[in-house]
Amino acid sequence: MKSELNRLKESTLEKMKLCSFTLDCNEFTLDFVEKNRQEVVKLLSNKNEFYSLFHMPTDSKYYLKLSINKKDFIAQEKKIKHSLEKKFLLYAVLIALLSLLFSFYTLHPLKKALKINEEFIKDILHDYNTPISSLLINFKLLKKEIGTNNKINRMQNSIDTMLMLQNNLKYFLENSSLQKEIVELKEIINQRVDYFKVQYPKINFYLRLEELKIKTNKDAFIRIIDNLLSNACKYNIENGFIKIYNKNNLIYIENSTTKIKNPSKIFDRYYKENQRGLGIGLDIVKKLSIQLDINIEFEIKNTNIATFIMDVNKVTLK
Repeated sequence: MKSELNRLKESTLEKMKLCSFTLDCNEFTLDFVEKNRQEVVKLLSNKNEFYSLFHMPTDSKYYLKLSINKKDFIAQEKKIKHSLEKKFLLYAVLIALLSLLFSFYTLHPLKKALKINEEFIKDILHDYNTPISSLLINFKLLKKEIGTNNKINRMQNSIDTMLMLQNNLKYFLENSSLQKEIVELKEIINQRVDYFKVQYPKINFYLRLEELKIKTNKDAFIRIIDNLLSNACKYNIENGFIKIYNKNNLIYIENSTTKIKNPSKIFDRYYKENQRGLGIGLDIVKKLSIQLDINIEFEIKNTNIATFIMDVNKVTLK
């Protein structure tokens, strides 16, 4: 802006110089002033005008004075400002449009790839239902024929694991609304721990749970517990432990663990510290916790003890 105003002043002075030779000066007012020590051929100003003084070869007593009213000059100045503002606005709009077009251009392939990926997962889940249903039916028939033993229990747990993964993927894609009901926390956690004990026989489980009723969505709450226990088992150490207890409407899931490199990232979608899993389990835990109005935090003690703390105060029945 300042450079444009300087150009206006320079342009005005150049016009005055030309006018001093031709005296064809419709834009300026002509006058004569007595010579003194004033500067010549420079744009000067006073209260009412901008002006410049020039020597006259035929007169040694007077200067030629060319002036322009300040109001006229300010009018030109405003005209320049308005012109610059319009240009700035136009350039800003053009840059914004170009940025938007560039964003669409660069993000379109990514959006298309994500859509293909989502449709691919949905197709897999749809096709997945048929063999799982067949497996469940035949497993129930087999169980009825030969009864229960360790091999049957391991098969049951493997089927339950597939169903849990399927439910995780379904929620990941659909994220539907959740209906709430009254559930007994101790009962649910005991059931889920029994399931993981068979899957991880070398991990020692310690439970100290008091009865506590909460109002929540049972399936979603089980999904949270399953993902937390799954995480605690997968990242445990050989002959490690998992402790689960509750007090003051807080649920603690504490486990021995290998060193966690980035504790602050464990709830981030797709983040995982090894090649196992999809990296969506704890992201689902976070989202479900928000939907169920349950606050969840994560702590590391002495680099080898991990603790998930679930605050169920808001959903506890008084």
